[in-house]
Amino acid sequence: MTGNIFHKRIFSDIRFWILFFALLRLYGITNPPLEPAHSWRQTTVAMVARNFYEVSPNFMYPRLDIPGDKTGITGMEFPLLNFLIYLVSLVFGFHEWYGRLINLIVSSFGTYYFYLLIRKYFTRETAFNAAFILLVSFWFTYARKIMPDTFASALVIISLYYGSNYLDRRKTISNLALYIVFGTLGILSKLPVGYIWIIWLLWLVRKDIAMPVKQIFVSSTILIGVIVYFWYFNWAPMLVEHYGFWHFFMGEPIEKGARDILTYFPRVINHFYESALQFTGFGLFLLGLVMATVKKERIIWAVFILSLAGFSVIVMKAGRTFAFHSYYILPFVPVMALVAGYGLDQIKNKKIVVALLFFVTAEALLNKWNDFYIKPKAAALEHLEADLDSISGRNDLIVINSGYNPAPMYFAHRKGWVETNEKILDTTFRNKLKDKGAGYVVILKRIYGTPVTLPEEVIFENEDYTVYRLKNP
Repeated sequence: MTGNIFHKRIFSDIRFWILFFALLRLYGITNPPLEPAHSWRQTTVAMVARNFYEVSPNFMYPRLDIPGDKTGITGMEFPLLNFLIYLVSLVFGFHEWYGRLINLIVSSFGTYYFYLLIRKYFTRETAFNAAFILLVSFWFTYARKIMPDTFASALVIISLYYGSNYLDRRKTISNLALYIVFGTLGILSKLPVGYIWIIWLLWLVRKDIAMPVKQIFVSSTILIGVIVYFWYFNWAPMLVEHYGFWHFFMGEPIEKGARDILTYFPRVINHFYESALQFTGFGLFLLGLVMATVKKERIIWAVFILSLAGFSVIVMKAGRTFAFHSYYILPFVPVMALVAGYGLDQIKNKKIVVALLFFVTAEALLNKWNDFYIKPKAAALEHLEADLDSISGRNDLIVINSGYNPAPMYFAHRKGWVETNEKILDTTFRNKLKDKGAGYVVILKRIYGTPVTLPEEVIFENEDYTVYRLKNP
């Protein structure tokens, strides 16, 4: 009897599941960022971290390896995740997979704070269900990628918890300070995650919160806004202008983005009903909205409508990019998980609840497990650096036919240009690159590029890539 109670308590404790799924995602944690989903985005984070380690640790001047003969310094999101990778590398030597582990740890803590935040205003069961669904949602794989999306979302969730503590009659300096610190770092790390702060309106309209408390809180929020504004709208544009390299996407005009959303609407809506929670989870999300209507649970609808309004601005600013990059939905997934968790809580038969959670988990894992493996043709890029070392120096500038994908340049561990086959085949264009110092061209054959033949000297070739030495024009 005692054993049954113990097991029941363990399996109903969200901390057990957070740890369980964290351990599960340690599988392949040291893999290079070459999995099918968004290897290009991960390598840009890793590039900046490696340049902190090898070139300069000044986080005010993040730099990439793909602007050819330029410094690579450019405006981008605040490189907090990149810098943490650098700090760990100071102790253990550089490996990009530290970014996976850091993101996994921070995202796991963020999930626990998500549970604590919901537990304050809803039932324990709703909090557990929501946090569990978040664990197996789109966050499942992205919380271990070398990307700032779930990392930043987790920091903002933590800031929501401490900010709400301050407003909910626990007006301590520590709660306010932690709100400021985590909120600043979270939004700096990924600007779109700040959309969720629209829900502070739910607290600011409350009459039981004294006006001086609201004033202090709003002033603190403005302080965060000033810091974020400085980085994204002052410092980052200055870096782009001064160093002549644009990389970071700051969105489209709202009008153009809105038109793009209508044009690609099927792809956009797919991120909500499939990518975010998968089909079973989305069904629970719809159940949550229906039950919130039936039971007149206004807080669920208020959180959802406000969050959707704020996130819609992000969607329209992203436009076509949102439609073709599924990870843009990640900051909205916690809101959907909350609604789904509430819907699941309305089912009183515990066996049905357990069965539905099982189906949500099974569907999520079966759809995402291929992301834990590196396909052989992608894994071949791990040898690119060593092969280039055998024929050239690290300071030699190279050209790679990966279009606009920087991943191969990262694995080449060199600086240079990533270009299309069409441009590389253009003799005039190649001559211009030669004038800028380009010494070699890498033609990828099986991944990120397709084979073409150049009228240049072949100095290395295998089934995955051919390396040409560029002759003087």
